[in-house]
Amino acid sequence: MAVSYKKLWKLLIDKELKKKDLIKMADISNYTLARLNKGENISTETVAKICKALDCGFDDIMEIVEE
Repeated sequence: MAVSYKKLWKLLIDKELKKKDLIKMADISNYTLARLNKGENISTETVAKICKALDCGFDDIMEIVEE
């Protein structure tokens, strides 16, 4: 199984935010953003920071998909 962050990218578009805005708002690194772009795993702490910054839940930014 893999994680998809397509919901995150759609949410950013809906909120008219750019990826660089997410870096600032959630206080995440460029490295973490690169991992998100590749659909790689990130820590739950980082997911929580993103959710807090965007005022949303885990299921609003990510989903588990079959490979």
